[in-house]
Amino acid sequence: MADVLDEIETWDLPRLREHESSMLRRQLAHVQENSLFYREKMADAGVDLASVRTVADLRRVPFTDKEELRRSLADHPPLGAHLAVQAADLAQIQATSGTSGTPSYFGLTQHDLGVWGAAGARAFYAAGARPGDLVLHGWGMSKGFAGGVPAVRVLQQLGCVVIPIGGEAGAERLLTVAASLAPKMFCTGPNFALHAGRIAEQVLGRPASTLGVERIVVGGEPGGGVPEIRSQIEALWGATSCETLGNSDVVPMVFGECLERDGMHFIAQGLVHIELIDPATGEDVPLETGAHGELVMTALDREASPLLRFRTRDHLEVLATTCACGRVGPKVRCVGRTDDMLIVRGVNVWPSAIREIAVSFQPRLTGNMRVIADFPGHSTKQRLHVRMEHGQHVSPDDLALLAEEVERRITQVLAFRPRLELVPVGVLPEAGVNKTALVERSI
Repeated sequence: MADVLDEIETWDLPRLREHESSMLRRQLAHVQENSLFYREKMADAGVDLASVRTVADLRRVPFTDKEELRRSLADHPPLGAHLAVQAADLAQIQATSGTSGTPSYFGLTQHDLGVWGAAGARAFYAAGARPGDLVLHGWGMSKGFAGGVPAVRVLQQLGCVVIPIGGEAGAERLLTVAASLAPKMFCTGPNFALHAGRIAEQVLGRPASTLGVERIVVGGEPGGGVPEIRSQIEALWGATSCETLGNSDVVPMVFGECLERDGMHFIAQGLVHIELIDPATGEDVPLETGAHGELVMTALDREASPLLRFRTRDHLEVLATTCACGRVGPKVRCVGRTDDMLIVRGVNVWPSAIREIAVSFQPRLTGNMRVIADFPGHSTKQRLHVRMEHGQHVSPDDLALLAEEVERRITQVLAFRPRLELVPVGVLPEAGVNKTALVERSI
């Protein structure tokens, strides 16, 4: 029998779709009655929500995008016309990370927090967390980030014992706490896990692999599932590393990797309905092995600020639809964000793919890199300016040869020739505790 937290993670598709459709009808009745935003949006689109009876019918419902939510917040402060409960019924207000614009705010009832906890607990359980485990929390706790206080509550809902230090305390503080308390699990961003692991010997006088951490859960930015990054995290810490993915506006943990560690399962069955779409046309992309598309999510059990067909801008690849662990949710990896993708002389370029190449050159490169977008929009006919950080022990004589080798690899793998700039450690910002923006705009 599959070792899962909730049986629904193993339901076959017909049974799941019937349950999702039942949840959807209840959710849409709540939306129609209580969300001014969606009443007006559906009226403008000529869609009667009462006619949407199954999740298949959702294709008749127009997408919701981030800009609409920002306008809703601006026109109906403080929480927008999509707030579907009375303010007095709220238990918490959260903020999105704001990496692609200004942060937006949304409310959660106590019930909504329980839904977040149910999905997140499944993700942590899949990664090996169990009730009673001591977990060091190293995601950002400030700015309302959904991996902060909400993740602490998720772990507590699972029954774990949480050490809520947070990434803002710094890698040195987190390492000191780990040395003192020997947590079984550490959760943080993938780049921060690498950074903390690399400086452990300098800070503590011993490697991170001696601290007793057995499991690492990373998320908040793409990269945790990249083989080169994962293998380095696991080698530094002597622990398994699993990745999670979600969306602050809907549910922070919708996908979670099991201990097979070959892709993130959809684990929010009955709480969220997911779709893949072609980001250019909006057409449906079947959730089949090998499929690529933008993730769209619909909340199925949300009281405050419910969202229908929300475009996350996360671009996913479906890796498999079965797994030895017994979970049946499709397994995915996040390729990057569709709003980060650049078109260089007609070639689609993902900044996260450039980072994968940078990581493969460690230790000659640190893996820290930025794309310098010195052009308006997302398309250029010029060579793309890429800035990468070289290792401290690369001699000046070797830099030119290294640059040629990296440039050649990028050209071979990604089909564009960059304008590559190698810089010493300290020129680029270090990995943060939340998302690391890979694109810097100079205009």
